[in-house]
Amino acid sequence: MKELGWYIKVQPEPSGIAEQMAAFEHLDVPILMDHMGRIDLAAGDDDPGLARVLELLQRNNVWVMLSLAEKISKAGAPWDDVVPLAQRLVAAAPDRCVWGSDWPHPVSVKQPPNEGALLELFYRFAPDAETRRRILVDNPSRFFGFDL
Repeated sequence: MKELGWYIKVQPEPSGIAEQMAAFEHLDVPILMDHMGRIDLAAGDDDPGLARVLELLQRNNVWVMLSLAEKISKAGAPWDDVVPLAQRLVAAAPDRCVWGSDWPHPVSVKQPPNEGALLELFYRFAPDAETRRRILVDNPSRFFGFDL
């Protein structure tokens, strides 16, 4: 995988990503944890997935996708309860976060949220322009190998 320039994208189970990462964490390739690791907001700091995600983000090859906030949220729109989690992930690895809306929301069982509302939510995840540029431009460029 490394020779081909590939990466691993781990799609977390609804129960979170903690156990899944054991199969990949030893690999020396970029790893992208999707959907903020599906941290259980109801468990708060007691969620073992949160500790595991924060631990993995200390490694230079582990990245996190700031997406699926609307399904991680326990409170619903405007998803205020997800903002502290996203801000914590950004603080842990500002150079290894990327954002996604999850469009076209392939497994939604109800009307997906408006993409504009999800982008506005992202602005709350990263209130300063420099961090938003990292997450929306610089980080994806580096991760996916795009030229700026």
